[in-house]
Amino acid sequence: MSGVRWAGRRRFLIGAVIVAGLLGSMFTYDRFFREEPPPFFESDEDHFLFGSVGTEAAEGVPYWIWLVLPRIFPDLLPGPGGYASLGVLAKPGYEMPVGLSKVTIGFPRVGINCAMCHTASVRVRPGDLPMLVPGAPSHQTAPQLYLQFLSAAAADPRFTAGTILAEIAKNYRLPLLDRLLYRFAIIPLARRGLLRVREQSAWMHHRPEWGRGRIDPFNPVKFRVLGQPIDETIGNSDMVPLWGFSRYRSDAFHWDGLNTSLQEVVISSAIGDGANRTWVDRDYARWERTSLRERSSLRRVQDYVSRLEPPAYPYPVDPALAREGERLFRQECASCHAPDGSRAGTVVPVSEVGTDRHRLDMWTKASAAAYNAYGEGRAWRFSNFRTTDGYVAVPLDGLWLRAPYLHNGSVASLVDLLEPPERRARRFWRGYDLYDPERVGFVSEGPAAERVGTLYDTSRPGNSNAGHLYGTTLSSEAKRALLEFLKTR
Repeated sequence: MSGVRWAGRRRFLIGAVIVAGLLGSMFTYDRFFREEPPPFFESDEDHFLFGSVGTEAAEGVPYWIWLVLPRIFPDLLPGPGGYASLGVLAKPGYEMPVGLSKVTIGFPRVGINCAMCHTASVRVRPGDLPMLVPGAPSHQTAPQLYLQFLSAAAADPRFTAGTILAEIAKNYRLPLLDRLLYRFAIIPLARRGLLRVREQSAWMHHRPEWGRGRIDPFNPVKFRVLGQPIDETIGNSDMVPLWGFSRYRSDAFHWDGLNTSLQEVVISSAIGDGANRTWVDRDYARWERTSLRERSSLRRVQDYVSRLEPPAYPYPVDPALAREGERLFRQECASCHAPDGSRAGTVVPVSEVGTDRHRLDMWTKASAAAYNAYGEGRAWRFSNFRTTDGYVAVPLDGLWLRAPYLHNGSVASLVDLLEPPERRARRFWRGYDLYDPERVGFVSEGPAAERVGTLYDTSRPGNSNAGHLYGTTLSSEAKRALLEFLKTR
């Protein structure tokens, strides 16, 4: 009988262990991996500003940690205002800042999206509230400083479960189980993940800083995603606008035309921001569905930017002077920059345009081949990455909002761009959103610009303001007329 009783107890214990294991697995899945549908936005604009592009699972920061870090580490930010001090924008009535999405994958996580680099703030007059312009280059945002803030906080001795939970508790009381999970799992794992990003980004320390409104979009992809050996190249670039695709030749994307497919550019941009192949597989599979709520996140972004138009120049324009400027534009600029120009949308050799070549040299043949192979066997696989020998002759619509100018953002204003390089500003401040209609660019000097912005020094590698000599030999009267017309583009 004792053997029978032991056999029964053994079966009970085994069953209990199995049940406990199943419950534990279910709990672990529910609390760490179960993905809820991302928030749906009726407006395509709001989807662009706040919607998910799949970066939360691999690169997302736990929401409650992300929320309180500026309160715990204000000394690690460039100034007061929390994330706003990094140029991150806000839209009244919305929980998350522009360019940041919130998705629950076990627990709420924060990831970045396209609007982080492609939404601008502009003020026409000093007392104005900032105007948000979706799709415009984010001249005020400092994505490198955002990344450095998160990783510096993780490396700080104050980054502890006790400190973070105490700060959260000042405004919200997490349930007991959540507090335990944050204390013993989520906070330690988040710290470990941010320190890993810090280590993976160490190559940045040996290159010129990006500053506000700039990013090195492809070296991180080369090194982290494609596994290319770390080299000494500099890919620092100005943010690009996302508009006018439906009206212009659109077969050379990014500053150097390194891809010829808008679809591939959208998908690869999400991957560069942190989306993984599994997420892209799932998102791509929904591309052909017609229901708005089922529509692919990336397809919705692609459709939105394809029809996006820039705002008109907000200051008065002299019509007669602009007409004279249009004649000069047709004479001096149209072949490259008019929609019907023979070279519009094509790659102009760097030997001709003469601008800084660091960005061009960064993208190697091996990198292009590796990216084309990255989606091997998948429905969305890439095939259009390439290397070129120059920079794209870009359209000029919304030109007034594209400042600073050239692919590396090295020329502060259109007035500077029509001067020879030796007469262009050699040092100026980037990131201040007050517009300067006299110089046709953002205010880039003075106490306010210095307080808000980051210093741009054209003597540093990758920052040269050389080249693009077109129009620089015109008379001052002709330049004034040409500028008046360019304001209308």
